[in-house]
Amino acid sequence: MSDFVTAFAPASIGNVAVGFDMLGLALADVGDRVQARRTDAEKVTVSEVRGQDGEIHPYLSTNAEENTASIAVQALWDAHGDSGSIELKVHKGVPLQSGMGSSAASAVAGVVAANALLERPLSTEKLLPFALEGEKFASGGLHADNVAPSLLGGLILCPEVLLPKVVSLPVPDGVSAVLLHPELQVNTAQARRGLARSVSVQKWLQQQGSLAGFMAACASSNLEMISKTLQDVIIEPQRAQNVVCFDQVSSAASKSGALGCSLSGSGPSIFALCRNADARNIASAMEQACRGLGIDCQSWLSPMTAPGARIVSD
Repeated sequence: MSDFVTAFAPASIGNVAVGFDMLGLALADVGDRVQARRTDAEKVTVSEVRGQDGEIHPYLSTNAEENTASIAVQALWDAHGDSGSIELKVHKGVPLQSGMGSSAASAVAGVVAANALLERPLSTEKLLPFALEGEKFASGGLHADNVAPSLLGGLILCPEVLLPKVVSLPVPDGVSAVLLHPELQVNTAQARRGLARSVSVQKWLQQQGSLAGFMAACASSNLEMISKTLQDVIIEPQRAQNVVCFDQVSSAASKSGALGCSLSGSGPSIFALCRNADARNIASAMEQACRGLGIDCQSWLSPMTAPGARIVSD
C-alpha cells in the first residue's frame, strides 16, 4: 500500500445572502483534511473519522456509503481509477450542521487527495462533479454553493443551469469576511424542507436586483453598493427564526460598521462583509452579542480571496 496523501479543503459561506444555491465564498484557515492512499480493496473505505479535538468522532459514520468524502472519491475512482481502490482518513475541522459547508469540505478534500493518486490526475475544475456526488448525499440536491468555493477558492457563481461549469467572480478591494459560529446546530436538509414553495414577484425582483447589484459592486469595488445590495429578502426571513442569536449578532455587526450581515447557508453561522480595518472589531462585537445571550461561539476572519482545496503536508 502506498503512503497517505493529505488534502485540505476550506469551509465556505453558502448563498452569500443574495445568491441562494448559486453563490459561495471560501473561508481561510478553517476546513477539513482527508488522507488517502491506494489499497488492494475493491471499494473505497473509510478507516477513521476524527473530530476537531483529534479524537475518534462519536457519531460520524465510517460506512463508505454514508460518508460524503468516500461517496465523492468512489465516484471519481469509478470514472478514472485503475486497479485497486482508496482508503480514507477524515479529519473534521468544520463543525457539523454549522452552515459552513462541512459535508462539502469533506467531499472536496477527499477527491483532491484521491486525485493526486491517479496516474493521470485531473485538473482541479474537473473534480467538481465528483465532489458534488458527496454533497448531494448530504443535502439531497445538486447545490454547488459550498462545494465550488471549497474546491476553487474565492467568490464563485454556480447556478445549477451552468453546472458543471462555474464562474470565479472578481472580489472588491479591501473587504474581508467575518464568520461567527454559535454553538448551535441547524440541519440543512430540514431547513431546506421548511422553506416556502412560492414567493411574490416583488420579492423575487428585489432579490434578483440585489444579486446583480452585488456582483457588479464586487467587480467595481463599490462598497456603498455592496452595503445596499447585500441583503436577503426571501430566505433569511424564513431561516433566521431558527437561530436565536441572529438578530442580536447581526445588529452588533451593523452597528460596528459591517457592509452587510446574513446567515451562512442555513445557519446557525452568521457572516458579515466589512472593510479590512473594521474586521477585528466587528468579530469582537458579534462574539460579545452572542455570548451575551449565554451562547458560546468562535469566529474567523477571512479575505475574499481565500484559496481553495490543495495538497498539504500532514
